Amino acid sequence: MALVFSALLLLGLCGKISSEGQPAFHNTPGAMNYELPTTKYETQDTFNAGIVGPLYKMVHIFLNVVQPNDFPLDLIKKLIQNKNFDISVDSKEIALYEIGVLICAILGLLFIILMPLVGCFFCMCRCCNKCGGEMHQRQKQNAPCRRKCLGLSLLVICLLMSLGIIYGFVANQQTRTRIKGTQKLAKSNFRDFQTLLTETPKQIDYIVEQYTNTKNKAFSDLDGIGSVLGGRIKDQLKPKVTPVLEEIKAMATAIKQTKDALQNMSSSLKSLQDAATQLNTNLSSVRNSIENSLSSSDCTSDPASKICDSIRPSLSSLGSSLNSSQLPSVDRELNTVTDVDRTDLESLVKRGYTTIDEIPNTIQNQTVDVIKDVKKTLDSISSNIKDMSQSIPIEDMLLQVSHYLNNSNRYLNQELPKLEEYDSYWWLGGLIVCFLLTLIVTFFFLGLLCGVFGYDKHATPTRRGCVSNTGGIFLMAGVGFSFLFCWILMILVVLTFVVGANVEKLLCEPYENKKLLQVLDTPYLLKEQWQFYLSGMLFNNPDINMTFEQVYRDCKRGRGIYAAFQLENVVNISDHFNIDQLSENINTELENLNVNIDSIELLDNTGRKSLEDFAHSGIDTIDYSTYLKETEKSPTEVNLLTFASTLEAKANQLPEGKLKQAFLLDVQNIRAIHEHLLPPVQQSLNTLRQSVWTLQQTSNKLPEKVKKILASLDSVQHFLTNNVSLIVIGETKKFGKTILGYFEHYLHWVLYAITEKMTSCKPMATAMDSAVNGILCGYVADPLNLFWFGIGKATVLLLPAVIIAIKLAKYYRRMDSEDVYDDVETVPMKNLEIGSNGYHKDHLYGVHNPVMTSPSRY
Repeated sequence: MALVFSALLLLGLCGKISSEGQPAFHNTPGAMNYELPTTKYETQDTFNAGIVGPLYKMVHIFLNVVQPNDFPLDLIKKLIQNKNFDISVDSKEIALYEIGVLICAILGLLFIILMPLVGCFFCMCRCCNKCGGEMHQRQKQNAPCRRKCLGLSLLVICLLMSLGIIYGFVANQQTRTRIKGTQKLAKSNFRDFQTLLTETPKQIDYIVEQYTNTKNKAFSDLDGIGSVLGGRIKDQLKPKVTPVLEEIKAMATAIKQTKDALQNMSSSLKSLQDAATQLNTNLSSVRNSIENSLSSSDCTSDPASKICDSIRPSLSSLGSSLNSSQLPSVDRELNTVTDVDRTDLESLVKRGYTTIDEIPNTIQNQTVDVIKDVKKTLDSISSNIKDMSQSIPIEDMLLQVSHYLNNSNRYLNQELPKLEEYDSYWWLGGLIVCFLLTLIVTFFFLGLLCGVFGYDKHATPTRRGCVSNTGGIFLMAGVGFSFLFCWILMILVVLTFVVGANVEKLLCEPYENKKLLQVLDTPYLLKEQWQFYLSGMLFNNPDINMTFEQVYRDCKRGRGIYAAFQLENVVNISDHFNIDQLSENINTELENLNVNIDSIELLDNTGRKSLEDFAHSGIDTIDYSTYLKETEKSPTEVNLLTFASTLEAKANQLPEGKLKQAFLLDVQNIRAIHEHLLPPVQQSLNTLRQSVWTLQQTSNKLPEKVKKILASLDSVQHFLTNNVSLIVIGETKKFGKTILGYFEHYLHWVLYAITEKMTSCKPMATAMDSAVNGILCGYVADPLNLFWFGIGKATVLLLPAVIIAIKLAKYYRRMDSEDVYDDVETVPMKNLEIGSNGYHKDHLYGVHNPVMTSPSRY
């Protein structure tokens, strides 16, 4: 009990937190997971009987048959209180509960009383040649069958007795082995207590260290407040801001593309006009040259006249089909878009992105001083925890408890050898008892062995052999030893049975099913004025609802002493370590964490005007179909190469002369025009077409697009103007709660660790189990019950064994006389052949006495 008080006082000094049940941990994002180092104890919770376990269960089944009544809770309570105890009534109740044990004990007492008396009378009668003492055997018809049945019955009984003797030997050896292990078990329990005392300071140090780890985690978040808090604010704003800025950025790109397209379109128009003019001039020159040749005198005579006539109709198609002068100029639109592009709308968009991206740096710069103050507060709390843990006189208490444990261990080391010495006496006595029974059974076995193998069925009772006669003597020796020692054995059986059965039924079994603890928890049982004895004994406050069963259950589960023994009713230490007060101190500093983000402007008025100017630049009013229609025309009315080939073929039909040479020269000029003047015209047309397509796509519903972008911009800007401060305040509070949550999570874990895990009282429950389940029940009661069960079984079987052995000895021992008859017909088993019944029939003429004296006697 002093150990329990010391452990309680130790925890009372170690802990600084009161408990009202298991605390609820807050789910703080990023909070650390704490796990108090577990303590490993070497003493096992259960005690395994090993290979003899089935034998113990067999004895338990027998006891349940003999004593099937439930544990007498009310009777035990009445006996402990000793109030209104009526001998007549209560004794009857006790007898009814113990009826099975009493009946067995009474039968044992009858055995103890009657067996010596029966043995004494039997001995006297045998000495007077009575009760089978006459050495004469009557001839009977069923003698062989009787002999065999008696021998077989005695063999079976001896085997059963041998099994009981083996139980006795096993139980006796188990007691010796288990008692020798008692000192080892005690040392194991003491080492568990030493481990408990050793690990407690380490657990306290671990708890203090976890505050440092928690503080470092908070410091890390505080140092990175820009990325943590600023990142959260930035993540809140980005989904709103990014789509609008992306649309404006896309519009800035469209402005640049529009400007480039207008520039390409303007230059293409000028190039197209110049190229078309030059092409038209050259084609006119070639056409005039061909017309001059056709007007010459060389075309009047045959066959040139026919060829000239065929050339003349196609001459009108030799010209340009372009009319670029009708395409309007886009210089006005180009100037407008160029003016819009000078505002560099893309850089304005980047400035909006930069404003959002620089929020973390802004917060980091604004909170430098506040972070320092918060760190100072956290450091001061850390110092308080360290100072408080150092102020606990843990070392003195550990020395006191360790001193008590050492003294107790020293005392047990001195007393346990005495227990082993006493056990050696018991072991020696048990061996003697087992050997006595073994001696009796051995006589019976030897009698059966010699009688069976030495028996000669041809020999008469008076002429039986020495071996057979020795078997009968062994049987009678066994009978004599049985009468001599059976009552002494039964005394031992009765005493051990009464003690062992009651220990099993009144201590071991109710301890295992916790009914024994329920008796101790009965209000006002052990002390009249105390409702709860355990709390009254420990705290001098019997009104605290603390029971032996609850404490044992909690300790068995490994709960801490603080929770198991409800120390909050003794030491209210919440004032010294107030979670709410510590949280309030931290929260006060975090409230100074004011973050101010200036109003965010995504796009200034210049950017807005650029978008509006671009929307009204007029590119959406350009008649792009006219340009596309012009670009789809061929530069010439006829394919110049085809025209040149046709002209060349017809010129080659002309006779040699000036006319042919003139036509061939024109062919060369046409091909030169196609090679040198058509590609620039075609390139200008392609460039113009591509520019028109780009502008047409960009200008499609341009005012509506810009209007929509400006509306979205206004909406986002309104959101930023009205909600940025709220977002900043909300995220700042969340950040503060996160930092505070780290410490609240830690403090609640400390509460749980100290009340539920630290200084586990499991060694106490294990020590109690070791004392009751281990030593009392497993080491003493179970082997003792197995011992009386085996020895009692063998002793009880001595009664039928003695009866059978006495009857069987007549068939093996040499008789002094035997039955003889004058006439074969007078023999009950007449006409039997000689030796058929084991007898030799001697016909003594003139002798009418049927008894024949043996001529010799060994």
